Amino acid sequence: MKHVVLGAAGQLGRELTKRLLGEVVGLTRVQADLTRPDMLREVLVQHRPQFVLNCAAYNLVDRAESESDPALAVNAWGVRTLATICRDLDCTLVHFSTNYVFGLEAARATPYQETDAPGPVSTYGMSKLAGEYFVRAICPKHIIIRTCGLFGVLGSGGKGTNFVELMLRLAGQGKPLRVVGDQVCTPSAAADVADGTVRLLAGGGQGIYHLTNSGSCSWYEFAMAIFELAEVKADLTTVTSAEYGAAARRPGYSVLASRLPPLRSWRDALTAYLLERSKK
Repeated sequence: MKHVVLGAAGQLGRELTKRLLGEVVGLTRVQADLTRPDMLREVLVQHRPQFVLNCAAYNLVDRAESESDPALAVNAWGVRTLATICRDLDCTLVHFSTNYVFGLEAARATPYQETDAPGPVSTYGMSKLAGEYFVRAICPKHIIIRTCGLFGVLGSGGKGTNFVELMLRLAGQGKPLRVVGDQVCTPSAAADVADGTVRLLAGGGQGIYHLTNSGSCSWYEFAMAIFELAEVKADLTTVTSAEYGAAARRPGYSVLASRLPPLRSWRDALTAYLLERSKK
């Protein structure tokens, strides 16, 4: 069995390349750019995998509000190209999406099922949802995995960091931290999402799946847990989304329910992450 992982330099891509069974080819954006159709087709035809796992994405959520073209080029049009190539090669496309395809239900307070109608509130969320639709419409053999708030020991290929690392870095600099307390989701360890993905592939899954750690918290509660478990003192204050004033709207509640066996709690995953981080 041969797997190609796109976005292999990112935190999820790196975790997947370590766990997938059989032959695994990890490709970075330099080697396989979603915005370069000819290049993408050439490299996938060359490798002819049975599975293509797409971890590549434009994930600069706030910047996408003023620069929508780059987000759409990768998350929508690039995914359309990828879905077409995977269809032509008769391989399974495993495409990673986000909890940000939800959020339009302002009063929502129960986890979203895979069957719930999406409704994004940001350009980024819209671009990711468009990518989902292209995968479903074009590539018959597909798996769409929605996840949330990834943190991995190896960091993020796109942003160059994750929320845990950002909080610890800013606290170490003695800077006051304002973190929103009215956005609730489930931070998830990239290692756990990768493990769940491998099990899903082994079971022959198809369609849309939600895959996060268990439980939920606000970003403020997540920050408090980071500092508590890392035994770091921080000048931390909770603010509302309106007070924070980010360029892009985020869902007030975007916890994902899953039909898959539950993963460990986000707090247990965070504890393990910080322990592994301390060994580096």
